Amino acid sequence: MSSEAPALPLPDTVRHAVATALLAPSVHNAQPWRWRIAADRVELYADPDRRLPFTDPDRRDHLVSCGAALATLHVALAASGIGHRIERFPGDDRDHLATVRFTGRPPTAADRTDALLAPAIRRRRTDRRPFRDPGLADHTRAALRARAARYDVTLHTVTDAAARNHLIELEREAARELRSRPGQAAELLVWTHRYADSRDGVRTGSIPAGAPRPREPEIGVRFPAGSLPVPPLAADRATILALSTPADDDPARLAAGEALGVVLLAATRAGLGTCPLSRVLETVSTRSALATRVLHTTDHPQLLIRVGRAPDDRELPATGRRRLADVLLRGDRTARRDPPRQR
Repeated sequence: MSSEAPALPLPDTVRHAVATALLAPSVHNAQPWRWRIAADRVELYADPDRRLPFTDPDRRDHLVSCGAALATLHVALAASGIGHRIERFPGDDRDHLATVRFTGRPPTAADRTDALLAPAIRRRRTDRRPFRDPGLADHTRAALRARAARYDVTLHTVTDAAARNHLIELEREAARELRSRPGQAAELLVWTHRYADSRDGVRTGSIPAGAPRPREPEIGVRFPAGSLPVPPLAADRATILALSTPADDDPARLAAGEALGVVLLAATRAGLGTCPLSRVLETVSTRSALATRVLHTTDHPQLLIRVGRAPDDRELPATGRRRLADVLLRGDRTARRDPPRQR
């Protein structure tokens, strides 16, 4: 009696899925990941050379960014009909974040549902402009919450006026502390003033120009002036979401990133603009106050997200992405120099 070995996916199909994962969002578009492709698996590694030590000293943003890439790979593989399972932190190397093993079977029913998010991968943008309308219907909020919960991540909505005012105060406090943190301003400058051929960082075309701004205080990092046109709005009417986890270790932060990845794609699929935010989480005091004064939770906040209707129908410019060959670890013979379609 014999049994056939599970059928492995075609190498080109796997390479395309990994290339698609490179379109995931990351802090300052640093793209802090490395990959290894083998016949029966894909391995994800954090790239310590791309961590932001002054902005992100505890590497929370680093792991959340990698988690978003892992979730994007998951969606891309499911959309390609590749069954797989994810083993997180499979060894002693804390930079080896996950091994994605191919099962040789079709995707599960849950994974087929996630595959529906695949068209949103290339449409998703980080929209830093003010939003004209919250746009978050109750059923959409419930769907986003359910997607996050699959990763043991709680999605909160900051709707109370007092809570939002507390959040604005914390944003101001975090901004003051970060401005006084040695090295942080220079680090922001490095990632917002990349050389012309760079495939990373935040470009001026993705940053709002010096158009009339909302009168209310901003929530989120104020980047140097960009060139993206912004229609005048009286106020930013974005809905503020927060992701939190019961624990605050590396697995929890990776899980928060995976939840972030699918929440952003689901919001994009629903026609919403999104913008991840992390400044208020980058100081110990404001992160703690965010949990107690704004979210009223004993969980650990990992990220905020602005969600809403974009101010116009303009298609935002694509941000650069490194080539697949540039993020593959040595020894992988499947490397090619073809970059993904960058959106």
